[in-house]
Amino acid sequence: MDETARVFEQVAHYFSLLADPTRLRILSCLCAEERPVHEVVEQIGLTQANVSRHLNILYRAGVVDRRRDGNSVLYRVVDPNFVDICRTVSITVASRDIGEQFGLTTLDDIN
Repeated sequence: MDETARVFEQVAHYFSLLADPTRLRILSCLCAEERPVHEVVEQIGLTQANVSRHLNILYRAGVVDRRRDGNSVLYRVVDPNFVDICRTVSITVASRDIGEQFGLTTLDDIN
């Protein structure tokens, strides 16, 4: 596999982390501050097992880090690029949705 193909494989894996709405919701919850798992569970509204599974995926990918504090495990985002990408794409999608509601076809029509 040549270098370009290897890089594209890694980029595809990186973006696959964004392909799940639960992980996007978790990242949104964590983007401003470190939180214990139980707070993420409360804010997201899913089971602890489900949230923990997604947090583990993000942890293994190096997007979030974790530390133990007593009985709690706290998570925080360590890859600021990931948050920036999520925010940029979310704003773009939301802008398109708003534009479609008002019959606008491009972002220039919104501005």
